[in-house]
Amino acid sequence: MRFKFVIAVAAALGAMSTGAFAEGDAAKGEKVFKKCKACHAADKAKNKVGPHLVGIIGRKAGSVEGYKYGKGLTAAAEKIGEWDEAKLADYLANPKEYIGGKSKMTFKLKKEDQRKDVAAYLASLNK
Repeated sequence: MRFKFVIAVAAALGAMSTGAFAEGDAAKGEKVFKKCKACHAADKAKNKVGPHLVGIIGRKAGSVEGYKYGKGLTAAAEKIGEWDEAKLADYLANPKEYIGGKSKMTFKLKKEDQRKDVAAYLASLNK
């Protein structure tokens, strides 16, 4: 009896620790990302108005070679560190507020589920 309890608890903890934004839906995120395509590429390392997002999950903020970031993101890059799904979803809510200064990115994704979905989509491209 005790063994079954330990296994059940371990399984539950494992399910909870699979990632802060495991509930994001990558397929839905791909559709929402269409709003971002005018400024960002996610399928090839080509900068547009905004930096490309290839490999953004796990990449240091403000580090795309050949892209000139604004002063706000440049100043906040060290504090942000490497992008993960949670940070990216928070950033997409209000980029200017997230970095604590001026941001070149004026677009905001207001719906939390859409932010999580886009973050999950971008994370899925890393695999």
